[in-house]
Amino acid sequence: MAAIEQKPVSRLKHALTHGNIWLSALSLMKKKRVYAYALPEQIQRSFGYSPSKLMTYFVLYKLEDEKLISAKFEGRRKYYELTAKGRSALENGKRMLSSLSKKL
Repeated sequence: MAAIEQKPVSRLKHALTHGNIWLSALSLMKKKRVYAYALPEQIQRSFGYSPSKLMTYFVLYKLEDEKLISAKFEGRRKYYELTAKGRSALENGKRMLSSLSKKL
């Protein structure tokens, strides 16, 4: 029998997933370029949560604006790739989460 998820744990899970879509997106881009429309499904398969397409596009726009990712068109599709600055931000984010986890 599965345990019922407590509300504080549910809020934490949401904050760490939906509140940090950028980490999931950059992590996927570290492996290969991504197509924006397919990103929510890739996040679902890899991380177990499904952000909305609208939120995903918003996050991609912000990441591109901050030069953490770059975009290239191939035909009508726009693909996103991790930049050196984005790779650094991803590693810093992972390090911060790891450090926090150890302190808990």
